[in-house]
Amino acid sequence: MAAKTTEERIALIEAKIEKKRAELSALEAKKYKLLHPVTMRTVISKAKEAGLSPEQIAEKLGIEL
Repeated sequence: MAAKTTEERIALIEAKIEKKRAELSALEAKKYKLLHPVTMRTVISKAKEAGLSPEQIAEKLGIEL
């Protein structure tokens, strides 16, 4: 088995770093979802802040009242 060159070893390390960064990004996304859960109350309040009436919200959801 031939010894790896410095460039090959650096390339392997860089690949591992990129893999860990991707894992870290996934964990950060999970953390954000836990810290900022989406609830019906927040959705409705955001829709009202956007100026939507309850009737407009129902219409967008395809709900007949």
